[in-house]
Amino acid sequence: MSADLLSHIRIVLSRTSHPGNIGAAARAMKTMGIVSLYLVNPKKPSDAEAEAMASGASDVLRSARVCASLAEALQGTVYALAVSARRRELAYVSVDARSAVQPLLAAAQEGEVAIVFGTEMSGLTNEEILQCRAAAHIPADPANASLNLAAAVQVLAYEARVAALGATLPPFADAPLARHEDMENFYAHLEQSLLASGFLNPANPRRLLPRLRRLFGRAGLEQEEVNILRGVLKSFDKNT
Repeated sequence: MSADLLSHIRIVLSRTSHPGNIGAAARAMKTMGIVSLYLVNPKKPSDAEAEAMASGASDVLRSARVCASLAEALQGTVYALAVSARRRELAYVSVDARSAVQPLLAAAQEGEVAIVFGTEMSGLTNEEILQCRAAAHIPADPANASLNLAAAVQVLAYEARVAALGATLPPFADAPLARHEDMENFYAHLEQSLLASGFLNPANPRRLLPRLRRLFGRAGLEQEEVNILRGVLKSFDKNT
């Protein structure tokens, strides 16, 4: 493996409240060789405190891309990993950080990938997690499992670096993977088709849709496979 894979990783911070935490996160990721930072609707993207906390990573801070939505921040990625300390009633099974970075880096061989963190107080929303391919947690002491945002970024960035410098990973796919936006368009089309067919109950769609996301996310669909599935759905749509 090579540290070059780290250049394919973007760190995404969603709805960050304190600029100092953004600066500290920039420092944490740069020490591990990750320099691509995306900020989703930060309360304040940068100030003097952020610059001070960045301490040697001002370049990462100043080049950070500010996005209006998580979908925008994930545009062009082929894999996104959500990081959350809270137990969720979701279809995703959260795995420990060390295990989670293995498929992330395998996918990084095929294109851009992302590690996504939520706001300091409440973390990621369920809707944000469902936009990602997988979920991870840091196996901290259950008595005090909540880490500072920058500390959490440091842990995931460290695990990613260790894995990138370690053993060779098998290819994630044999052909170009579907990008985030293409998967989201597929999920939207799938929901519409399921509603039109009567298979999906519009009054209670939440249990089925997350499980379908997990199913297709686990498959690691290639772009051509998504195109085929969209074609199948269009064929079904004509008969409903």
